[in-house]
Amino acid sequence: MSVLPPVLQNLPLPIIGSPLFIISNPKLVIAQCKAGVVGSMPALNARPAEVLDEWLNEITTELAAYNKANPDKPAAPFAINQIVHKSNDRLEHDMALCAKYKVPIIITSLGAREDVNAAVHAWGGVVLHDIINNKFAKKAIEKGADGLIAVAAGAGGHAGVKSPFALIQEIRAWFDGPVALSGSIASGDAVLAAQAMGADFAYIGSAFIATEEARAAEAYKQMIVQSSSDDIVYSNLFTGVHGNYLRGSIVNAGMDPDALPESDPSKMNFGGDAKKAWKDIWGCGQGIGAINEVVPARVLVERLGREYQAARQRLAI
Repeated sequence: MSVLPPVLQNLPLPIIGSPLFIISNPKLVIAQCKAGVVGSMPALNARPAEVLDEWLNEITTELAAYNKANPDKPAAPFAINQIVHKSNDRLEHDMALCAKYKVPIIITSLGAREDVNAAVHAWGGVVLHDIINNKFAKKAIEKGADGLIAVAAGAGGHAGVKSPFALIQEIRAWFDGPVALSGSIASGDAVLAAQAMGADFAYIGSAFIATEEARAAEAYKQMIVQSSSDDIVYSNLFTGVHGNYLRGSIVNAGMDPDALPESDPSKMNFGGDAKKAWKDIWGCGQGIGAINEVVPARVLVERLGREYQAARQRLAI
């Protein structure tokens, strides 16, 4: 068993909702947490920057009220994603607000930084860093991250190419702390499979795009419902980092998804223009064949829970 920090112990379901760029918002985060899974959002979703203060106040206030009214079944904790790449000119501002609200979990992406990890630990928070290979995993832990998010092949948005079997077994050869697995997980069966191979949590994103609370265009949600793994395209054109995207959104943008040029990774940008650049190209993972309708986040989590328990019973666990 992994050694888990208190904030990640005793969750009703071993699921972390991944931060969805542009899409995640307080309404979705709160719904996820109340349903019993870790809810999260990127700090950069709050625009202009001052809005982050309002959003963090909304999340913490509503979850505190919920926990007071439901002491026997409190909400799961929430997480804020910070892009620590040098192009993020908001990082210092956003970290200061996370410190103000003592955000329990910080998810860091695109570079591991000792100063960021130390800042989170100073207010009692936990850092989970997302990685795509074992080399980056070791660097993250060496620089003070508490846990890892293994982003395997098939994950939505920025994704690696490693099989989850290979990635998890290499990490578990040396690390016994918290590990979440990302990549094509959209059913309770897949959640249990993630645990069976050594992860503590399933990291689920694309399925939450097709929820009522998600701040995504209705056409985006319906495209997920109507698509399958055959409709996912892997490219680094849009941000300089390889990721998975819905074929239909690329076609709608007037491009040939089968003939996309390569981007220069040095040009990646997560500053003020990033939201505009991503607006009409829709990230999505390969697991969406399990998504058949747009539902409230609570209903999605309930389905995942039923499937998870059924899978455990099937295997007599």
